[in-house]
Amino acid sequence: MESMDRTPQYKQNSLSLVGAIALGTGVMIGAGIFALTGQMAEMTGVLFPLAFLSAALIVSFSAYSYVKMSNAYPSAGGIGMYLSKAYGPTLTTAFHALLMYFSMVIAQSFLARTFGSYTLELFDFGDRSLLVPLLGVALLISAFLLNLSANKLIQGVASVLGFISVLGFIKIGGIILFGVVGVIIADSVGMETSASTPEGSLSGFLGATALGILAFKGFTTITNSGSEIKDPHRNVGRAIMISIALCVVIYALVGFAVASNLSLSEIIETKDYSLAAAARPALGEAAVWFTVILAMLATAGGIIASIFAVSRMLAMLTEMELVPHRHFHMPGSIQKHTLVYTVVLGLVLTAFFDLSRIAALGITFYLIMDIAVHWGVLRHLRKEVGANPIVLVIAILLDAVVLAGFLWVKATTDPLVLIVATIVMAAILIAERLFLSRNGASSSNDNTHSH
Repeated sequence: MESMDRTPQYKQNSLSLVGAIALGTGVMIGAGIFALTGQMAEMTGVLFPLAFLSAALIVSFSAYSYVKMSNAYPSAGGIGMYLSKAYGPTLTTAFHALLMYFSMVIAQSFLARTFGSYTLELFDFGDRSLLVPLLGVALLISAFLLNLSANKLIQGVASVLGFISVLGFIKIGGIILFGVVGVIIADSVGMETSASTPEGSLSGFLGATALGILAFKGFTTITNSGSEIKDPHRNVGRAIMISIALCVVIYALVGFAVASNLSLSEIIETKDYSLAAAARPALGEAAVWFTVILAMLATAGGIIASIFAVSRMLAMLTEMELVPHRHFHMPGSIQKHTLVYTVVLGLVLTAFFDLSRIAALGITFYLIMDIAVHWGVLRHLRKEVGANPIVLVIAILLDAVVLAGFLWVKATTDPLVLIVATIVMAAILIAERLFLSRNGASSSNDNTHSH
């Protein structure tokens, strides 16, 4: 194999602090706020705005490990590299890195489905079951072609990032406007309930909090562009914290705007497009058009940013010889191949899974991976990166509690999700064990770590 095909290429210093913030928010402010609001309301009733705030608190603790690691080891491999630093070239590293990869691919499908759900609000279609995935598939293919054209020349990466930055700022401005206007024109900042709406429970609240985390996890995208960010030892961590802070304010504002203009039952009924539904009674059809266009920009920008980062993460894992790679007679660099694999997986998920199941799979994989990152830092790298063990322990406990609550909710309402998640994780574990054993990496020394 030619070295050109083997080695991912990156343009150093092509991404400023502002661009990195736009990249992170470009992924975070996507399907999260547009599609999760209704699902969280379905789980925890009137407490769903608090679930967003609870998720923000947990993500703030989670971000601590990533900030410390990114300051010490900025890399295009992001989380894959962090896991490798903690556990070495072992089964533990490969398994959890692939969980993160699949959770990010799942996030793309979530964005694509959300794009379809909101777009159809502009048209009077009775049956959405086929049109939503078709529109999602079309968006994924378009994002793939854009990223593919950028990969032909390294300089093109900067163009993609510039596009993402512009979309990021448009989204932030538009959603803030939606939230402010929605709260101002509402009769009261409160929510109507009825006897048929769900009552809040501890497990439901934890489950909704877990989904809320999905709306913030896009900050990890920043870590996958560490090789391209200017002054990465300082700016990766800064970009992560600023992106999270921006999203906390925006999500809280939008949550109250939706709650003030729709009853709880209406939010649940329109859970796949609740922001558009909230705009209609408040400001009429013009506001619906505004919200839908905003959602289309948000999800499109999120997918472009996500594909950009995820394909690079997989390329780095391949270069680290942690995952198998086949060209399948495709020309070009390894980045092009990982781009194709990433989009094909996203297309399959978009076509065959609904929003709630896509979200459930994504958050399950992410939280398991997140716990592994914190444990790796606590067990092996705490002194090297200057991390406080108390913060790390709190992050692990918070992740474990919300994961347990979410799994309990799904076990009682949709056990198929847990079955699929278990099968996928078992398949990853078996495949990686076979691959690593054939390539001379021992999976039995998982306690070994590199420095």
